[in-house]
Amino acid sequence: MVIKRLHRALPTAPLVLVLLAATGCTSTSDAPAGPTGTSSPSGAPATSVARVCAEPAAGPAQAPADAVTVDPAVVGDLAEKTKSSPPNTTFWLRPGEHRLEPDRYAQVMPKEGDRYLGAPGAVLDGRKTNQYAFGGTARDVTIRYLTVERFVAPNNEGVVNHDMADGWVIEHTKIQYNSGAGLMAGARQQVRASCLRSNGQYGMNAYKTGDSIRGLVVEGNEIVGNNTDDWERRQPGCGCTGGIKFWAVNGADIRGNWVHDNRGAGLWADNNNNDFRIEGNVLEANDGAALMYETSYNAVIRNNTIRRNNWVEGRKYADRGDDFPYATIYVSEAGGEPRVRARTDKIEIYRNVLENNWSGITLWENADRFCNSPANTSTGYCTLLVKDTGRCARPAIATAPLYADCRWKTQRVDIHGNRFVLDASVVKCTAECGRMAVLANYGTYPDWSPYQGKRVAEAITLEQHNRWHDNAYVGPWEFVAHDPGRKLDSGQWQATPYGQDAGSTFALRAGG
Repeated sequence: MVIKRLHRALPTAPLVLVLLAATGCTSTSDAPAGPTGTSSPSGAPATSVARVCAEPAAGPAQAPADAVTVDPAVVGDLAEKTKSSPPNTTFWLRPGEHRLEPDRYAQVMPKEGDRYLGAPGAVLDGRKTNQYAFGGTARDVTIRYLTVERFVAPNNEGVVNHDMADGWVIEHTKIQYNSGAGLMAGARQQVRASCLRSNGQYGMNAYKTGDSIRGLVVEGNEIVGNNTDDWERRQPGCGCTGGIKFWAVNGADIRGNWVHDNRGAGLWADNNNNDFRIEGNVLEANDGAALMYETSYNAVIRNNTIRRNNWVEGRKYADRGDDFPYATIYVSEAGGEPRVRARTDKIEIYRNVLENNWSGITLWENADRFCNSPANTSTGYCTLLVKDTGRCARPAIATAPLYADCRWKTQRVDIHGNRFVLDASVVKCTAECGRMAVLANYGTYPDWSPYQGKRVAEAITLEQHNRWHDNAYVGPWEFVAHDPGRKLDSGQWQATPYGQDAGSTFALRAGG
């Protein structure tokens, strides 16, 4: 069964994509243009997309009056002038290819408040030699209108903001064709109107040593084609791939991005993330799930257009006979928790359109995964309610409050007002590819676990306030409840004991 794994996901201009989703639209006449410039045949509410990779904003053609000019003809000029200038200096990079010294550890080490502006055509090129472009711990650094490419950061490390400093602003910047992650993250980081393209592992790895990322903004970016090095193949089960990975981030606004054609998941929030708003994005054609929210808390997921995701990974598992409902929105041991402070006390998924993905939404809880269990691959981590791993041990774990608080629970998930469209001939699936699910496995491990047997499956299905209602379904949808073998039609899904999708509509085809 699926056991999620540890990936040490070590991850701006005004909003360029505002997606106004309206559930139940059956006509394309009022549907705005989608990412390809055409409206969706299902009435999916798309808009103009963050096409920043193909149409980047241009930087200043002349140096600002107070700027230090950086010459591409002088190797190492950017790093040297940064070193010799005081904090809060503005650097203007002339057009052309800028290079660092030919040493793997040569990099730019900004001082607090430094600003880097690229002229049109300014490129910082690592030449497959330098590991890092910008590092150090200086706060409040700004990088705008610059292309950063061909650096060779190691796995789980990043090229820009390598040392995860706080308060950085990355705007109108291309970070592309690098190894590792294109970008790391610190607290209060803002990434806006930028192109995170074709990096070896992640576009951004939102991880910071000490788990102190707060107030992260990712807005109006194009995040495309990342994980070119196919790390799941190189390290099976690493869980270390995708467009963006978030690890222990408290407070994030992910809005107006175009996340597409990434190998693996598009967006993956894993391990003690909290208080996310994921809204107004177009998530499409990612090999795996469009969105994974795992062992985390409290999120709003709304007004997104989500289409043609999970065709590669969903099909792979189906072809090998795996009947688990691998989904396009995958909520795994994650839920609403009023005791963890956030802007919401549940996971609310609403006013999204999911069109021609491999399956829909799966709510999953691994009965064997809890704080201090050998099956918890986030080694050394506990829930935000307990924090001290050592407390989740027998005999105390079998009694209140630890019995409840030592688990990451899929609970208080409210799924409503969404439109789910599936045309199996488009997805080209012969196996089951139109499933909605809430389930767990039969608990068996470790032998001292208090969660053995069916108790977790009963809880996630019937007791933890997980609810679908007032959705619209078009196509051959099926439903899975309790465990992978319990497959239901819409009538059974709505009937006792499940009582799901009250007020929802079901049609085999649009207009039917």
